[in-house]
Amino acid sequence: MQRRTRHHALFDKLRTPRRLPGFLKAASVCALIAGLLSPLAQTPAAAAASNDYCGGQCSDILPPGENGNATLAQILLNQAFGTQPSHAEDQLGPYANLATGYSTLTDAKINTFFNDASFGVASSQVASTESPAGRSDVTIVRDKATGVPHITGTTRYGTEFGAGYAAAEDRLWLMDVFRHVGRGQLTTFAGGVASNQGLEQEFYRNAPYTEADLQAQIDNAVANNGTRGQQALADADAYLDGINSYIDASDSGRYFPGEYVLTGHKDSITNAGTIDHFKITDLVALASVIGTLFGSGGGGEVNNAISLLAAQEQYGVTEGTKVWESFRERNDPEAVLTVHNGESFPYGTKPSSPQGEALPDAGSVTTEPLVYNATGTGADQSASAASAAATATALSSAKRGMSNALVVSGKYTASGHPIAVFGPQTGYFAPQLLMLQEIQGPGISARGASFAGLSMYVELGRGQDYSWSATTSGQDIIDSYAVELCQDDYHYLYHGTCTAMDKVEQANSWKPTTADGTAAGSYTMRVWKTKYGPVEYRATVGGKKVAYTTLRSSYMHEADSIIGFQMLNDPSYVNSPGTFQSAVQHINYTFNWFYADSSHTAYYNSGDNPVRASGVDPEFPVWGQAAYEWQNWDPATNTADYTPASQHPQSVDQDYYISWNNKQALNYTTASWGDGSVHRGNLLDDRVKKLVAAGGVTRSSLVKAMADASLTDLRAEDVLPDLLKVINSSTVTDSTAAAAVTKLQTWLTAGGKRTETSAGSKTYANSDAIRILDAWWPLLVKAEFQPGLGDDLYTALTANLPVDEAPWAAHGPTGSHAGSSYQYGWWSYVDKDVRSVLGQSVSGPLAEQYCGGGSLSSCRDILISTLKTAAGTSASTVYPGDSLCSAGDQWCADSIVQRTLGGIKHYNISWQNRPTFQQVVEYTSHR
Repeated sequence: MQRRTRHHALFDKLRTPRRLPGFLKAASVCALIAGLLSPLAQTPAAAAASNDYCGGQCSDILPPGENGNATLAQILLNQAFGTQPSHAEDQLGPYANLATGYSTLTDAKINTFFNDASFGVASSQVASTESPAGRSDVTIVRDKATGVPHITGTTRYGTEFGAGYAAAEDRLWLMDVFRHVGRGQLTTFAGGVASNQGLEQEFYRNAPYTEADLQAQIDNAVANNGTRGQQALADADAYLDGINSYIDASDSGRYFPGEYVLTGHKDSITNAGTIDHFKITDLVALASVIGTLFGSGGGGEVNNAISLLAAQEQYGVTEGTKVWESFRERNDPEAVLTVHNGESFPYGTKPSSPQGEALPDAGSVTTEPLVYNATGTGADQSASAASAAATATALSSAKRGMSNALVVSGKYTASGHPIAVFGPQTGYFAPQLLMLQEIQGPGISARGASFAGLSMYVELGRGQDYSWSATTSGQDIIDSYAVELCQDDYHYLYHGTCTAMDKVEQANSWKPTTADGTAAGSYTMRVWKTKYGPVEYRATVGGKKVAYTTLRSSYMHEADSIIGFQMLNDPSYVNSPGTFQSAVQHINYTFNWFYADSSHTAYYNSGDNPVRASGVDPEFPVWGQAAYEWQNWDPATNTADYTPASQHPQSVDQDYYISWNNKQALNYTTASWGDGSVHRGNLLDDRVKKLVAAGGVTRSSLVKAMADASLTDLRAEDVLPDLLKVINSSTVTDSTAAAAVTKLQTWLTAGGKRTETSAGSKTYANSDAIRILDAWWPLLVKAEFQPGLGDDLYTALTANLPVDEAPWAAHGPTGSHAGSSYQYGWWSYVDKDVRSVLGQSVSGPLAEQYCGGGSLSSCRDILISTLKTAAGTSASTVYPGDSLCSAGDQWCADSIVQRTLGGIKHYNISWQNRPTFQQVVEYTSHR
């Protein structure tokens, strides 16, 4: 039967619903109401499927819920009364409740906070069974607990048809939104609100593909991968057929997502209007969004050059370069590592004699315009601000890493089997970007999460006797080239010939709708492309006019990774650590991949790492000349030589693995800054190391370690103790400072966590200490470093690495209320500098001492002075409030919001710094 909701008579009479204030206004992924639900009731365990080797010990969770589609009636009811469609919110409560429930967690209680991720559905737990489009070769069973689709096919075509049909049932509107994002057409489709403008601009700048470009990527992926390439194409076609079958069925049955009415694409009375069918190039457009968000490390070379020049201006060339390198921390000896057995994997290291550098003349750099011919709300102040933010995010070297992993070898577990707790940290949205599913069919056997619209395979999850997951790795696969201009601003020298740039444009216009009342407007996005990639900046180098371009190894290869995911879903392919590593080698995006089965664990770092010309330093732009190109680079296909698999960080059966977007291995340099002595990865490493040392690790103890780290303020745990040592190096006589120190020390003794006094209190324990540190951190960093660095260098370095990334601050691709925190900040710099001033041993110190010029007493004076200022800063100033939170509401400022990408809203939950989709696995046997 079709999955639909009965029409409500009242809403059937409505042609034009009342305006719903801006539910799509949070549709930006990069700029992107009820109390807590009761925990999920323990459901009877299903009889183990014959191909399930997890023994009931695989669990997962993905808030807010599986159902991401809502009819017009459901949307109106949600907006008016807060009612939820079935399975739209039933995973949010269990997810949220772990924050206050983890301390008493046992293995038996895990599925109070997670779903049972066993294969199949017990007959007593079947909520519905359908044969999509009346097909006899596939069924979709949905379970009572969460409504997850369990797709079983007897033919490969039927299996993939069912996967497409289920995806459209659960995420059709979201899929449509993101295919338009990937094509730079969001405003025309969903409205011209500033956040939509910023979103489409960010992605179009990085992936300005034409329809021919999208098709070429499919053709190349199929042609270069033999039988598997042909199978991938057939799978994609079947998947699309399933999507389009649901579109037709829901359109004729009038149970399609209500957002189509609210955005003017369908009429609620006559049913006039269309929902466009999906085509195969839409999948590439979708993949380009996901790859750019989570799997494209690198960029930022121009910003690096600007800060290097500022350092050389402040200190002189030799000392300035030394200072810059100390802040860059390419290979900091104190950095936490994923491969911690001492093995080295050199990549992106500093050459002994750099060649081909093309550093800009001071003050000459300007950002290439993207928006032209703007009218109406395409040219107003909010549009300009959104465009500036989108540009900054698109061009930033601080790619927002996501996700974490904790994996322990069976040698150290109570059962003797490996245990893993891992998942991607993809932000919080309504509906969620990911969706859960189980797929069983010829050559496919998996359960887990996939990005909506790309769910022909499970992308993160489990097979019959193994599980896998990923974190963003961020090694540098993007380079900046300086091309010398000739004739005019739109011609450049390529191998000595004056060559015209290619102009690519996307014209968008919008008008008010019920969903988005933004007044009419329009603009054209224009990108100038060279053989070395799109133009991002213009400048002069030695007085010569240049354009700085950005070349990404995965550019024009967004579809290539499909082969790796196909392999991960194939039980005949993956059956060991080695075959797992072989599968993920086919994924060209930059990820850390983790694996666990009943006996082994494994790790591999994926990505097409280009082999650079000898002497090229990937930190800085180089001349667009043959001598400095990637080895064997072909501009027609954007292919080159890539580092062999053996040179990628990898490991099998290490005692444990942790990853929270930290450094992978010795001498393996990531593109983003901040891999120093203090990193959020330390929060995991310290806890897992203690568990492993004690032995007898269980699923619940590993979940506890993750949950404890997810509530901890990194600055408090790893930096505050030394700050207090400096302050307490002599008696604190000032009463204000002394009171603040006492509060901070009390909080630190309690664990330095940002946790509620009790479940649902919406008030933090030690709230005043938290407020003080939140106010103090930016003040102390500036007072500690700006005097020594000088204004220009300090400002340039904060562009490379933001000072702070606390939960309450707007940061990263999803702004505030996003959960993910403490990845990027100056905590390592403060830690190294303060330890140096205290006279402690520091490996890889900063080139200079900054706090008080290296004087302990002067440093102490600075810390006390700024601490007093922070202590006197009101909560309403620290937490200024927004559309959700009143000024001064600390808990609310930190809280996580499911950002609306459609018409259904959810309540905000208490802060956790944890994966969005998460698995807990311990296999008991193997094939």
